[in-house]
This record gives sequence, C-alpha cells and structure tokens, in this order.
Amino acid sequence: MPTTIPVIALLVAAAALGSYLLLLYTRGVRKPVLIGFHLLLGFGGLETLVVLLKGTPSNDGFPAGSYGNVAAGFLALAAFSGLLAPIIGRRSNATANLMVLTHVSVGLAGLFLCVAWASSL
Repeated sequence: MPTTIPVIALLVAAAALGSYLLLLYTRGVRKPVLIGFHLLLGFGGLETLVVLLKGTPSNDGFPAGSYGNVAAGFLALAAFSGLLAPIIGRRSNATANLMVLTHVSVGLAGLFLCVAWASSL
C-alpha cells in the first residue's frame, strides 16, 4: 500500500486543481498555466498507475485486480476527453459544456476506482 501513495497523491492533486479550474470555467476565466499544471498532474498520475500495474523490466508490478485496469482506462479516457475538449468545444457552448462534463465524470470515476484498487492490495 505505501507504494501506491504517489499515484493517489498525484490524482487527488489533479482532481483538486481540476475542481478549482471548473469553478473558474463557470465564471468564464481561463488560467493557461494552471491548466498545464493540471495536465501534468493528471498524466503523471496515469503514468505512475500504469507503471505500477504493468511493472518495469526489473520487477513484475502489482496485481491489477478487478479495478486497476479499469481505473487506468477511465483515466486515459478522461485525459483524451480533456485534450479534445478545447478543440471540439469551439463550435458551441453546449458542446464545450458536454465535453467538460464528460472529462470531469470519467476522471472522477477513474480516481475512485484507483482508490478502490489501492485499498484492495
């Protein structure tokens, strides 16, 4: 369990910063530096989770269990939808809001599944 703490810490930090960015988004404010930091935290958490699940050449990694691979999939989908949101959302506000809602809900599902996976080890 202690080696899963960095994954959970990175993902919780990304979610906390994402919550603040969602508040700014509802007010119509964009902070590109904070968005970039949110991206780095999210990708860092996803990468660390995948390394823990699949292992490195020198070790075998943790057992994925029923939640590990699904959590990684949800987090990858959240990262993909977050990267596509500004591109697809340029057409209309409704599309942008739908993309942000997708990013938030899939990301939170991935975070909760990752915590469930880490607590089942």
